[in-house]
Amino acid sequence: MQQALKRLRQEFLVFGSPLIGEEEIAEVTMTLRSGWIGTGPRVRQFEEMMKQYTGAQHAVAVSSCTAALHLSLLVLGIGPGDEVITTPMTFAATANAVIHAGAKPVFVDVNRETMLMEPNGIEAAITPRTKAILPVHLTGRLCAMDEILTIARRYNLFVIEDAAHCIEGRYHGRSVGTIGDLTCFSFYVTKNLTTAEGGMVLTKNSEWAKRLRVLALHGMDAHAHQRFGESGYRHYEVTEPGYKYNMTDIQASLGIHQLKRIEASWERRNTIWNEYQNAFSGLPLCRPVDDEPGTRHAKHLYTILVHEKECARSRDQLLEYFTSHRIGVGVHYTPVHLHPYYRKTFGFREGEYPNAEWIGQRTMSLPFSAKLSDEDVEDVILVLRQALEDK
Repeated sequence: MQQALKRLRQEFLVFGSPLIGEEEIAEVTMTLRSGWIGTGPRVRQFEEMMKQYTGAQHAVAVSSCTAALHLSLLVLGIGPGDEVITTPMTFAATANAVIHAGAKPVFVDVNRETMLMEPNGIEAAITPRTKAILPVHLTGRLCAMDEILTIARRYNLFVIEDAAHCIEGRYHGRSVGTIGDLTCFSFYVTKNLTTAEGGMVLTKNSEWAKRLRVLALHGMDAHAHQRFGESGYRHYEVTEPGYKYNMTDIQASLGIHQLKRIEASWERRNTIWNEYQNAFSGLPLCRPVDDEPGTRHAKHLYTILVHEKECARSRDQLLEYFTSHRIGVGVHYTPVHLHPYYRKTFGFREGEYPNAEWIGQRTMSLPFSAKLSDEDVEDVILVLRQALEDK
């Protein structure tokens, strides 16, 4: 205990703070000086790099993963009267995108250990209105995609993957981005690869990719760099009422170099993961379970489950304890169906998805970033041990 007290931090450890290198800073500076700061050549370079990294055939950069999900639903023709099956154990953006498309989110409960949507609950949720399954690879752990795809084919449903947490994921020899019909990524500030804000859709379908580009920029049939580039002005036509969902070259400037060292960053987080797993062995809390054989966890979040009876502290008390010791922590997540909007709009009630609710009451995410120093990691370990001893 005394060791932890001696190491009370002078500076607050920001949860999810990204690792930004001098290469990103220099690239952003060059972009600003180039005069081309909107959607242009660096966005295209970033898209090409994502295709090479994942093996995907088409990549469309957008302003967020929420935008990616929304557009993916729209290109599949999903709208009012339709239903999309997903998980309540996710960030609200997953369900919000379904609502933005005019459809209804239908939830399936999760497994308590993996926190992922249970495939054996999907078929019971399918109705004549169901058009797609939207699995979420939570914390970087991959869903049971073989089972999900089998169900989707049986019922002629689309599969849209929410891979906001899972850019480095691998599933039985396949990269995330090459498994479902469309895959959506997030490059938000806390993600494994950040462009501050941003997202991307990967797909094998060229027609979907073409329409994604049109919808992402007002429904125009040409991008800004095609209209104002060196080849001369190009007239455009608006073919449908699209959205302002495009990524900028400033954002892509960050992404280019983030992607170049994505494997090194994964290795660093994997080292921290193993240190946490070893350090917390024997403590009265639940550590993350092992990965499914043949898969590669993207190691986005390190989450523990806090059982008040065994820990003698509630999860929220532990959150406060970390904050008082100048270490930021997170909760991923309060189940979507328990938020006021979803209760009021869809009539969801407590008790409908008991496993998700059980997790939501106990889950806590510890600092976990390639930016963490060895001393940062030691601080997290010491404070957690102290919290469980200092009762």
